[in-house]
Amino acid sequence: MTKSLTDQLNRPLHDLRISVTDRCNFRCGYCMPTEMFGHDHHFLGREELLNFEEIERLVRIFVEHGVKKIRLTGGEPLLRKELENLIRLLAAIPEIDVTLTTNGTFLDDQAKRLKEAGLKRITVSLDSLDEVTFAAMNDVKFPLQGVLDGIDAAEAAGLSSIKINMVVKRGINDTSILPMARYFREKGHTLRFIEFMDVGNTNGWGLEEVVPSSEILKTIHAELPLEPVEPGYRGEVAKRWRYKDGSGEIGLVSSVTQPFCGDCSRARLSADGILYTCLFTSAGYNLRGLLRGGSSDEEVSLILTSLWEARKDRYSEIRSSDTVNLPKVEMSYIGG
Repeated sequence: MTKSLTDQLNRPLHDLRISVTDRCNFRCGYCMPTEMFGHDHHFLGREELLNFEEIERLVRIFVEHGVKKIRLTGGEPLLRKELENLIRLLAAIPEIDVTLTTNGTFLDDQAKRLKEAGLKRITVSLDSLDEVTFAAMNDVKFPLQGVLDGIDAAEAAGLSSIKINMVVKRGINDTSILPMARYFREKGHTLRFIEFMDVGNTNGWGLEEVVPSSEILKTIHAELPLEPVEPGYRGEVAKRWRYKDGSGEIGLVSSVTQPFCGDCSRARLSADGILYTCLFTSAGYNLRGLLRGGSSDEEVSLILTSLWEARKDRYSEIRSSDTVNLPKVEMSYIGG
């Protein structure tokens, strides 16, 4: 029987984001910048990662408490070997939506296997269609065409929904807003624009680099008229806008200029099993320790209940010059 949970601000537990690896083949400045890798940095060892059976067990417990949507992330999740086996396990759980966010570099090879395992929806991170700008964003000189081929492979495999995420930084890729909107409108994929956020401690965030969603909307609307769309459910991250000619829609994720903490229904699980109740938090709870320490499902469930019912996170609503410099977990560690 499902026991729905609400926190101190009456927000339900609806979404669970699961990082399956802390590794990535990109070095995007807003997520895993090269500057992260000092002498004391180390990636998680295999034994530190939750195995697929542990992830499935935790997902089943979360589902009992109202979770309906599972998003697999990283790092880059397709670096996790045989990820399709995890998707197969999760797809067998009734009444949940399993999706995945990737940088697209391995999709050309893996899209068919992911679809056959039960994945229906996917989100690809892509910050520009200009080769030079894209190289500057990913900082490893990965060719743009490789990602575009991956998106095409996902479509060919029959994935029913393909979304594109674009993080916008002023002076870096803001000139790519319209070209991206035009291209993915023609392709029939939803493009979501994300304000550059102050996640973690190493991405060099500054308010002057944030392009407000209102500015992005104005830029696109001037050429491709838009109208608002009602949210699909409480806590939906992106505000939706559709093209007036019926050719598709875009999404705007405005964590900086229009905080949506009041409806946040997301929990995050790191690759080593640490549960975080906010993207901007500095501390989490070690669920892996409970699993490997012999705790029963009932005991884990009680801990989850107590953590969520005590939750009162609302970082984006209280963001200030003081909070920006507080220590926070890195985005690459909990998958955004």
